[in-house]
Amino acid sequence: MSTMNTRVDYPITPVSFRSVTLQDRFWMPRLSTNRTVTIPAVFRKCEDSGRIDNFRRAAGLLPGPYVGKMPFEDTDVYKAIEGASYSLSVQPDRALDAYLDGLIDLVAAAQEPDGYLYTNRTIDPAHVLPFAGPQRWSNLGMSHELYNCGHLYEAACAHSLATGKPSLLRVAERSAALLRSVFGPDGRHDTCGHPIVEMGLARLYRVTGDRGCLEAARFFLEQRGRHESRPLYMYADNPGYSQDHQPVREQRTAVGHAVRAAYMYCGMADVAALLPEEEYAEAIREIWQDVVDTKIYITGGIGARHQGEAFGAAHELPNDTAYAETCASIGSVMWNHRLFLLSGESKYYDVLEQTLYNGLLSGVSLSGDEYFYVNPLESDGTFPFNHGSAGRQPWFDVSCCPTNLCRFFPSLPGYSYGTAADALYVNLFIASQADIEVDGASVRIVQETDYPWSGSVRMRISVGGRRRMRLLVRIPGWSQERVLGGHLYRFERPSMARPSLRINGEAADITLEKGYAVIGREWQDEDIIELSLPMPVRTVACDPRVISNLGKAAVQRGPLVYCVEGRDAAGPLGSLQLDGQGARGARLEAQWRPDLLGGVVAIRGPGFTAIPYFAWSNRGAGPMRVWLERTQSAS
Repeated sequence: MSTMNTRVDYPITPVSFRSVTLQDRFWMPRLSTNRTVTIPAVFRKCEDSGRIDNFRRAAGLLPGPYVGKMPFEDTDVYKAIEGASYSLSVQPDRALDAYLDGLIDLVAAAQEPDGYLYTNRTIDPAHVLPFAGPQRWSNLGMSHELYNCGHLYEAACAHSLATGKPSLLRVAERSAALLRSVFGPDGRHDTCGHPIVEMGLARLYRVTGDRGCLEAARFFLEQRGRHESRPLYMYADNPGYSQDHQPVREQRTAVGHAVRAAYMYCGMADVAALLPEEEYAEAIREIWQDVVDTKIYITGGIGARHQGEAFGAAHELPNDTAYAETCASIGSVMWNHRLFLLSGESKYYDVLEQTLYNGLLSGVSLSGDEYFYVNPLESDGTFPFNHGSAGRQPWFDVSCCPTNLCRFFPSLPGYSYGTAADALYVNLFIASQADIEVDGASVRIVQETDYPWSGSVRMRISVGGRRRMRLLVRIPGWSQERVLGGHLYRFERPSMARPSLRINGEAADITLEKGYAVIGREWQDEDIIELSLPMPVRTVACDPRVISNLGKAAVQRGPLVYCVEGRDAAGPLGSLQLDGQGARGARLEAQWRPDLLGGVVAIRGPGFTAIPYFAWSNRGAGPMRVWLERTQSAS
């Protein structure tokens, strides 16, 4: 293992979401809906389903057995607390604040004296769910005891930073102290079948400064793939299901349960940055390349197989049976963000952005109270792909996706910017005002844009006088003939339009560094940067080794992937062709439709209207396709 040195964090620092105020026509309504609809709905479901009552029972405040089918249902409460805490950071709400105080009191009361917190066992240790194992830590491959801890730590850090209150953080610290007394070089050598405790421990280290938490995160990672004193954690004869088939330093391909994988890669990135561990960084870079070259859907979704919610083999990307779990997309966004923070390379943000606007955003309805667990790229309108339904559902027995969404959206503004020394990175194009410290000085940046509907972005810089600084503006891969950073997808025809840049009204050359336009100059207040990213409608072809996409193409405009629903087609979706069933020269035209799905840019083609993929199934269940048949005249 490597020794510690003076590098103590990521080379690039993300700008906190609390420093970014949205004024964005696309994202503001969605974050408002998350605050006013999704978070309250999730808390109601946690109450109605007995998830919160389980804490009352564990605390001795309510009689009865554990209610639930899975031992990890505690995490739905933790994730709801995390999302509500983020929301409080940007929108004070006395009623919500008080509700969280009461809920956290319940969590604290349910914690056993030595720090153990797992309501399924505490309620009745003699009658636990089979997954839980007969004693503490006796079935770590499936019990999710450590997984529950990871989500607890994430929630505790979020609540402490949002409110300044130590109540949940104390619970987390007691739990982490217990883990470190049980597991470690001089204790039990084991790890969790479902990673996330590593991310949680790394975050606890950041908030509390307790380096033992960081060392514990590395310890749990180091136990993966080491089976001297325990069985291999696997599922359905899949030795890679829990990424336990090899030591993490040796892994080079994405295998197994896609959410578990993404969370593990995030934990590896954190340890790679904070200790540091360069071998971890090398491993996850190569795994990322394997994903973008062979295992990612054009929507950014990952995880092709329903069995095991897992990655498939290289180029195994079926459309109608795609799993592409919403949680996996969230995990992918977090992983790609960390890879950017390690490297400063925009290719990771290209994947992050396409996942965000497509495979992640599709997970929640426009109304904010119905969800996709599974995000296929084709549906016949009747097969119940979404855990028993052909459309969206208001809740699931396993409701990791709704609660994950409610915690993700309030944190979204924090993905917009990053800083390093005298550099400010602009990563996402979202109308906003941000107050950022760059190299010890205050900088204000105001973005005006109608992205993703338009590629025009206007940025106003204020530095309090004059100051030299480097501004690095991401030039998206989709505007440079690249799709998702790998070799799986390509635009069928090159675009004649190119990105352009103006500084205070004068045209400026775009000098690229790792995918960023670098503007190094002495800035003055009210300097204006104008970025133009042309958004022609493009058709995308797929690597022919992906059998399900042979002879087909997808439609993309800017970062948005489009699909056709049966209600918007003149005939069966299988008979549609992008060139109009042989009518050569037919074009695909973008049109702003304020009357459609809350206002979208739709794509009109011969015999159909395509809508953004994220918006499908908001008008009821029905057939849908992303990949359409094409002929040589498709454009």
